Amino acid sequence: MKIPYIPEDAPFSGDQKAWLAGFLAGLHSRAAMPQAAGGAVAAAASPQTAPTLDILYGTQTGNAEIVATEAAEHARASGFAPRIQELDAVDMGALASMERAIVVVSTYGEGEMPDNAQIFWDNLSAETAPRLEQLSYGVLALGDTSYDLFCQAGKLIDMRFEQLGAKRLNARVDCDVEYEEMASAWVAETLPLAQDGEAIIAPQAAPAAAAPAKSGWTRKNPYPAPVLENRLLSGSKSQKEIRHFSLGLGDSGITYEAGDALGVVPVNRPDLVSAILTRLGAKAEDGVAGQDAPLGELLAKRFEIMTPSRELIAAIAERADHDELSHVAGNGDKEAMTAFLWGRDTLDLLNLNAKLAVDPAEFLSWLKPLQHRAYSISSSPKAHPGEVHLTVAAVRWKAEGREHCGVASTYLADFTEEGGETPVFVSPNKSFRPPADDGAPMIMVGPGTGIAPFRAFLEERLARGASGRNWLFFGDQRRASDFIYEDEISELSNSGVLSRLDLAFSRDQKQKIYVQHRMRENGKALYAWLEEGGYFYVCGDATRMAKDVDAALHQIVQSEGGLSEEGAVEYVNTLKRDKRYLRDVY
Repeated sequence: MKIPYIPEDAPFSGDQKAWLAGFLAGLHSRAAMPQAAGGAVAAAASPQTAPTLDILYGTQTGNAEIVATEAAEHARASGFAPRIQELDAVDMGALASMERAIVVVSTYGEGEMPDNAQIFWDNLSAETAPRLEQLSYGVLALGDTSYDLFCQAGKLIDMRFEQLGAKRLNARVDCDVEYEEMASAWVAETLPLAQDGEAIIAPQAAPAAAAPAKSGWTRKNPYPAPVLENRLLSGSKSQKEIRHFSLGLGDSGITYEAGDALGVVPVNRPDLVSAILTRLGAKAEDGVAGQDAPLGELLAKRFEIMTPSRELIAAIAERADHDELSHVAGNGDKEAMTAFLWGRDTLDLLNLNAKLAVDPAEFLSWLKPLQHRAYSISSSPKAHPGEVHLTVAAVRWKAEGREHCGVASTYLADFTEEGGETPVFVSPNKSFRPPADDGAPMIMVGPGTGIAPFRAFLEERLARGASGRNWLFFGDQRRASDFIYEDEISELSNSGVLSRLDLAFSRDQKQKIYVQHRMRENGKALYAWLEEGGYFYVCGDATRMAKDVDAALHQIVQSEGGLSEEGAVEYVNTLKRDKRYLRDVY
């Protein structure tokens, strides 16, 4: 079945570690301690007979991999021999031979499998998938409740395992972006299950093996990075506002690699906070029952007040007496609801009925916590030691008679002045790296701000003295105003670091031209690079660009390789399995 497109992995918390420690200890108690006659527990298994525990993960931005790695540490400390793999590395034959497995999987886009789990899901959901009666499993799903298909990837895998006869070791847990309380409640309500289905009390797990040293800066404890540069990249006639940011790392201990993302912890815009306070008939200094800060601070720093939550939409639909919203909400038409909400923010919904009175405490209960935004890092640490760079498009639009602004993009654009600070942390993404083989060809497709990681990749290869050829497909609307980093790219091209450069500026001619058109025009050479072991990367818009690029890639492979449609699919899937087709899309 085809699954829809979301959202980000949740990071790994102390509560999550506690759950895994107990869960794995429960697994170990039945896997490594054989039952004697009458059901009594026999002596524990020796280290030489440590049972294998397969830990499988699917991730788009790297967080599920971190969770899986931490799980492996707990498993090893609990007496298991953990075997960690990404889902696409597991074929159905290997899956059929597994006895115990944990699956950690995020949901991506609007309910889609992450890139490194799609092939696994295609095989698992096929009629040819093997029976799994011998498998005992647990699924840890990561997601975001602001999306309709919350934790859909985890739900689908959990359901399919059950259909194929596998037995749950523990009920699936679905983690939101702020999941600590939910995880604690789930731990309190569930216990690992014995093989015969009876609940058992898990013995305390041994201390986990020491994790590699980390900087200690996280989304809950971000580093106040000095702002070294906030520079406009796009031209004065551009319809976009793209900026380059350089942040200092000082003595933070923060390290990163080309391909990683930087989490930015924003503050909501003062004008929007003020407007919502006025709409509520409240003051910034007002206290709110059950909260530890005044209302103004809560709206500025704690809650998402730009994008309406599902809870807020439902509450307004029920109370505002607004015909169109009531009709759309009552019919349950997702497309109609999306169209109605397009361009509207939380204040717009409050204003659908100016007479509607809303209590501030109740209003806060409808909101989701304010989340960090992750941006692809656009620098190599080898080229810019002690610094990290971002390339960000400030999102602004007019609707309902006023200006609307993206939360983090305009926080960066308008409120991170040179000499100031902004809170950040690194989100590693081991699944998106330049080729380890410095001699391998590299093809990059990154229009607009999608060029960000490829600027880092090119700086990295230059610093490493890599001999592999590099090919960049870049584009935007107009060359004169939208060719960001033109001087740098031209220098890389003139020096030979960029072996090939293909540009697609859609508005510079009557017929629009995009990067996928340039790919098709150069299909023969592109296929030859792939045949020579080339790596193919895509970064940028997931909704249209990445899908169009993927379709073009399949068409090129089919045409230039003389393959059938099915053969082209298998060729591209092999690129994915070999980690030679990688995407950083959003």
